[in-house]
Amino acid sequence: MMMASFHSTKVMELSPCNLLSVKIIQIKNLRKADLFSQLDCYVSLFLPTASFERAQTKTIKDCKNPKWNETFCFRIQNRVKNVLEMTVHDANNCLVDGHLLTIFFDVSKIQLGETVHITIPLDPKIQENLEVEFSLESIPVLHEHIVTNGALVSREVSCLEVQVNGGKTTKEESGEKNFTFTVQGSYEETQDFVLGSELHLADPLVFHYIKYEESALEIEVPKKFFSGGNNERLCLTLPRDTLNMEKKVTIDKDKTIDLCVKEKDWPKDLDVRLGYELCIDEQILMQKRKKIVAAAVKKALCLEKDFQDHEVPVVAVMATGGGARAFTALHGNLFGLQKLNLLDCISYISGSSGSTWTLSNLYEHADWSQQDLSGAISEARKKMTKCKLDLFSLENLKDYSNALEQRKKQGYKTCTTDLWGLLIDKISGSGRCNGTLSEQKHALNHGQNPMPIYMVLNTRDKSSLPEFKEWMEFTPYEVGLLKYGAYVRSENFGSKYFMGRMMKKVPESRICFMEGVWSNVFSYNLLDAWRTTDASEESLWNRVTQSRVTEIETPPQPPRPHELNTHLVIPPCKFAKILHEIITLRITTSEFHNFLRGFQFNNGYLDNKNFSTWKDTALDTFPNQLTPTSKYLSLIDTAVYMDCSYPPLLRPERKVDVILHLNYSSGSQTSALDEASRYFSKQGIPFPKVDMSHVKNKDLKECYIFEDPGNSKAPIVVFFPLINDTFRKYKAPGVERSPSELKQGEVDVTSPSSPYHIECFTYTEEDFDKLVELTSYNIQNNKPLILQALQRAVERKRHQQQ
Repeated sequence: MMMASFHSTKVMELSPCNLLSVKIIQIKNLRKADLFSQLDCYVSLFLPTASFERAQTKTIKDCKNPKWNETFCFRIQNRVKNVLEMTVHDANNCLVDGHLLTIFFDVSKIQLGETVHITIPLDPKIQENLEVEFSLESIPVLHEHIVTNGALVSREVSCLEVQVNGGKTTKEESGEKNFTFTVQGSYEETQDFVLGSELHLADPLVFHYIKYEESALEIEVPKKFFSGGNNERLCLTLPRDTLNMEKKVTIDKDKTIDLCVKEKDWPKDLDVRLGYELCIDEQILMQKRKKIVAAAVKKALCLEKDFQDHEVPVVAVMATGGGARAFTALHGNLFGLQKLNLLDCISYISGSSGSTWTLSNLYEHADWSQQDLSGAISEARKKMTKCKLDLFSLENLKDYSNALEQRKKQGYKTCTTDLWGLLIDKISGSGRCNGTLSEQKHALNHGQNPMPIYMVLNTRDKSSLPEFKEWMEFTPYEVGLLKYGAYVRSENFGSKYFMGRMMKKVPESRICFMEGVWSNVFSYNLLDAWRTTDASEESLWNRVTQSRVTEIETPPQPPRPHELNTHLVIPPCKFAKILHEIITLRITTSEFHNFLRGFQFNNGYLDNKNFSTWKDTALDTFPNQLTPTSKYLSLIDTAVYMDCSYPPLLRPERKVDVILHLNYSSGSQTSALDEASRYFSKQGIPFPKVDMSHVKNKDLKECYIFEDPGNSKAPIVVFFPLINDTFRKYKAPGVERSPSELKQGEVDVTSPSSPYHIECFTYTEEDFDKLVELTSYNIQNNKPLILQALQRAVERKRHQQQ
């Protein structure tokens, strides 16, 4: 049975569960612990898609060829990517915490109904091998409703209710008792509560968990209830297979608690949208916007014939970061487009870091692009020229403290980034922390403005960017991760989720806090810094401190396309591990509840074109370690990796034809574009080939056009570096400055003594005006090149339809 939902790549399926048996047979030629003795060895097994319990063999001491012949069974979902982790331990080795090596084995290599004996090479030099036997059997009747988008899988969720109905204790033990119930892998995980002397809990404890995953209900009881006991705890385990039951649990002698345990299906619809297509709101917006764009482009190109629907080009502005410089310069660039009557040609504006401050301010106004931008620029001028010495006044510090305390009470994890967001609001915003991202929808209701997209990276602490990073976009409609095709409504971002269902609604973050997230300049670590200065040094430290990962062949047959290769991972020693944690430690990241929590991976996720498009890190082939397994998202500024906001504009569903790249980076004006071109080429994403590494800032022109003539799917890029060229002599296109006006043309945007340095947050009125006038002029002076790009886009779209 299969049913595709309306306007979605999400598919609902009825899929079977199977029984996997893993028999750990033996290790041959086990390495020595030292010159005189063998290891005290055991093997642990972990299959997180089937059970959150770690199973392990018995320990065999001082043996060269330890034999176990122990079998472990797992109930697995057929459509899920099940990767078994088999770890070899030495019970007495403290240098690597007893963890010698781990084999990551893709269970999909085993076919239903077959039994396979596999010898896994651990160390070919000494012919050290692990022998394992796998078998896979069907389970009668047991089928599960799943939802998948080809990358992620949402599984059925059940609800376990635990009611304490009573029990018996002695009179000496009357009073309050502290019990803890745990269901590993559940959303709630552990719940602590205090029982009175009557051993009765009015309301049942509730646990939400994956219905067909193996788990247990664990009860921790204070040991003082046992004869001669103290305040330690003792854990009693009830198999969760014995559900919907009345159970009398004996604690000690005549001490008992009476439990009523019930399991219920929890058929709650998904609150996470699984699908790579654009959301319905954006599709409707683009239909409205297309009419405005068509009229503006027709007028700009002086065309007589109206556009057909498919001929209207999709034009986007891509703004980089750059702190207050980006905030100010973006105002000028947009003003220049407005003066050319080209602002209505734009469908999207993407930004990162400092450029998001501009967008946040503009989208407070429903018709900002239809109004004279000189008003918005005047407001920005007041903010940027105002003295910032009072940012840390006692009154403001009190306001910050109150705002952070309120945010913590709402359920957010607070950090330095939140204070940074409050400071940004004082520097460039209203100072009142008004508004939210979802409220910006009022500026899109009629298609009157381009749609804003804010860009960040999701990463994790103690991981380098080559190890892990993911592109994440924010719009007034949705927040989502490009790689996974998973999105939540923007007003619900920050809420708590499990397996795609919202578990607890958290109030939406105010826009000032989001500005702090989007421009998190505190997120660099040592490896990030080395990468920007010397990539070889970063690579060296990675090799020295990271685990060694080797692909190994596991007979009996070569892997099929959807199967993962078997990996052997040898951890570094304790010292190297600690060193790696130090050099990858970020000062702070913005942590939000992970809306992907609990999702599992589709068995063919690596074959999913959308996922593989953004697959670019070492962990992408280790699904047990990717984002759905994390409790929190850790968000950082894109500039830590690449100072641009291109990725959301290159989603094929958005069909962007022309991108105006507005660059505000410090240092080299071309490095961000060069990096982007190399990155997208490596990913196989259509993008023009660019190499401007040989061009120095002083030799740059005001505008460049890049196009890939052989690939019409690649956008035409119109690149505007932040430079001062002809503006020195011209105050407007074709209008030369008089001798008395030449000083106004002296705008220093490149030297170390520039007033627009990234660390500067206060400009003089003259400096602010000069930067706005320069960036507005650079746009206006290159009108022919912008129109040329629009004309080429129209020609390409018409040619594609022939």
